[in-house]
Amino acid sequence: MKEPTSPEALERRFSAALLRIRSRSPFFATLALFARFRPSREVATAATDGRDVFYNPAFMGQLSERELEGVLLHEVLHAAHLHVARRSRRDPHLWNIAADIVVNGILRDHGFELPQGALFDPALERYSVEEVYALLLKHGHPYELPGLDLLEAAPADAEGEEREGYGRPGDRKGPRARSLGEDSLSEARKSELEAHWARANQQAATLARGVHKGDTPAGLERLLGAASPPRLDWRALLWRFLTATPTDFEGFDRRFLGRGLYLEALQGHKLRVYLAVDTSGSVDDTQVQTFLAEVQGILRAYPQLEVWLYYADAALYGPHLLGPNDPVPTPQGGGGTDFRPFFQAVREAHDDHLGGVCVYLTDGYGDFPSEAPEIPVLWVITPGGVELEGLPFGEGVRLVG
Repeated sequence: MKEPTSPEALERRFSAALLRIRSRSPFFATLALFARFRPSREVATAATDGRDVFYNPAFMGQLSERELEGVLLHEVLHAAHLHVARRSRRDPHLWNIAADIVVNGILRDHGFELPQGALFDPALERYSVEEVYALLLKHGHPYELPGLDLLEAAPADAEGEEREGYGRPGDRKGPRARSLGEDSLSEARKSELEAHWARANQQAATLARGVHKGDTPAGLERLLGAASPPRLDWRALLWRFLTATPTDFEGFDRRFLGRGLYLEALQGHKLRVYLAVDTSGSVDDTQVQTFLAEVQGILRAYPQLEVWLYYADAALYGPHLLGPNDPVPTPQGGGGTDFRPFFQAVREAHDDHLGGVCVYLTDGYGDFPSEAPEIPVLWVITPGGVELEGLPFGEGVRLVG
């Protein structure tokens, strides 16, 4: 371990670390250029406010050269992946754990080292931070953090000019003094961070691909995907799927979809929704209730939807006709998972002259039919479920948040 060094010596070590990172990974090095590194004794190790990286000089001075590289990039990736802006009202401690698991997995995959005690969970690190958070919240976890490294504002002793959204560095009346449970970042601040790191990721990807002569470096697409949080959550996609499907909407001008001017065109049309809920044990009661509550909200807004609800494990239970104010039937099932009975029932029940769609809430692990149904399918996949790209047919969305 290194002994603590003077500020000048530490800055030289930082510069040398960034040069080494550049020789190994132009992508990471370019991202690092978009963050300022600022000393602060208020942080125990290192941290980020979503834009800058703050470090404790005593801690950083004791790291090996390889560990120093890993810690610098750990904070840069937190910032570049918008982990501060994406937390919203989630628990700060658990969100920080989830973000650490994802970032540390990326760094390990690219050959970087981290100090002893860094969090790793190979079973979770391939998911998005939102998914890891949901899984940790559901199943519990043994992890603890000595302190949070995702900050809502710059530390009071950090050097540098004040920036919009923070107040002065020592101002305890600003966002920094708010409850950690609040989503204290303003929309303007979030937009600024998103724009800043979008530019950073674009330049990093361009440079990295150029260095690799047109080939995407290993793992780069995963990094870019993680740095760009999904803009359309499952609720929005479910609403869009159930109210704007092209199936059997004769004479409907779809140019007006984006403006929401389609209610009149739907009058007199019935759209049947075949809704399946996986009751094999892989989808918990809270997820089922959240999902069905959203469906009932859509029904109240669009009474022309006709919902046939099925519960399904290896067998099929239903259909139950579900209206906007109907109580949700008690779930049935608890065995294995087989998707084929549901799609067989749809095939037998559906009238080709009636518009229809299928929606299936599941983790995606089970036996699929050999042929896709003739009507659109939306898979709502629970956290920890199959990769959306692995679904054999239909459109997929992750149930998160």
